[in-house]
Amino acid sequence: MLVFQKYGGTSVGSLARVRRCAERCLKVVEGGDQLVVVVSAMSGETNRLIALANELVDPASAEGSTGGPWIAANKRGGDHDREMDQLVATGENVSASLLAMAVNHLGGRAVSLVGHQLGMKTDDAFTRARITDVETSRIREELARGKIVVCAGFQGTSPAGDITTLGRGGSDTSAVALAAALSADVCEILTDVDGVFTTDPRLVSHASKIDRLCFEEMLELASVGAKVLQLRSVEVAARFGVPVHVRSSEHMGAGTMIVPEESSMESVVVSAVALDRNEAKITIERVADVPGSVAAIFEALAAVGVVVDMIVQNASTEGHTDVSFTVPGQELQRSVELLTARGSSVLADADICKVSLVGLGMRSHAGVAAKMFRLLAGEGINIEMVSTSTIKISVVVGERYGELALRTLHDGFGLGDP
Repeated sequence: MLVFQKYGGTSVGSLARVRRCAERCLKVVEGGDQLVVVVSAMSGETNRLIALANELVDPASAEGSTGGPWIAANKRGGDHDREMDQLVATGENVSASLLAMAVNHLGGRAVSLVGHQLGMKTDDAFTRARITDVETSRIREELARGKIVVCAGFQGTSPAGDITTLGRGGSDTSAVALAAALSADVCEILTDVDGVFTTDPRLVSHASKIDRLCFEEMLELASVGAKVLQLRSVEVAARFGVPVHVRSSEHMGAGTMIVPEESSMESVVVSAVALDRNEAKITIERVADVPGSVAAIFEALAAVGVVVDMIVQNASTEGHTDVSFTVPGQELQRSVELLTARGSSVLADADICKVSLVGLGMRSHAGVAAKMFRLLAGEGINIEMVSTSTIKISVVVGERYGELALRTLHDGFGLGDP
């Protein structure tokens, strides 16, 4: 069996943890399986490198930053973004080399590969590259030699041969894409949690671990704030049918399997509830109620890469209407500046959050929205916006009500029950 394992930054966050990962790798191959490992940078390393770059090129904007957002770097583009990728890719290179060394030191056989060596080909969109192809010959050769192949996640190479990175969480995408290209039997995402829970266990202590989710449910959860898996990695897994096992790197217990849809899954009406605090609302007042007016607004935002989520257009009054929509919190200022420069009357609200119910059973069960709204009303929580899909209902509420709404819906739908 060909097994893929991906270790996150916390799992390789110290030399002691790297050794534990090496021991776990050896247990896999001792059982007769082949193993490919993808690693993230050691915990905090990517932030440290980004902070260095920000301090160098724009000390004022980087002041007090931990390196989380790409502050100054995101304002440069071109050659600067190329050098940022050269810089931050070193974090994964270090992790891969250390893990391979640890395996070899323990008596195993391992080799580390970075982007160009492992055959991860991307476009040339530095800092946010998309995978275009995976050339697997080098990995296959090393597996045939009986080695554990340790791959640096998060990175690839452009058509010109430059290092590119896949954006935040890109190591998950690297792992699933490689697993798909090599037709792996399973891709294990090893992290500091036991699996996917009915909600964030840090906010709701009695949240329950979910044994199985389908790709569609995990896609929705990843898109509405669940941080266990990166959205693009789930998209790749769903497209190529790669079974994904989200499990703890601290023990050998089973986690959550992400698999194609099974008929029994529809018996669970609501599988999970998620809270996304990284949301902001924009309202554009008195938009001309004529064809093309709204299109022009969103074309302008799309042209600068702003992703819009929920959209509500009010009824027309005297030939004008108001349009409200949400954007990621870090895009609020840029979006407002752009729209104001176009002459729009703009209202901005950063004090909101999004709470979402997700469940395959919503497709065949009535009354979920009614129950959701009644539960929130019972706590005096006002709903500002609503969006739905066949298996998801999302609402925007005031930021101060976020955790209360999360707990209310989690318990109201019985998600904490065994």
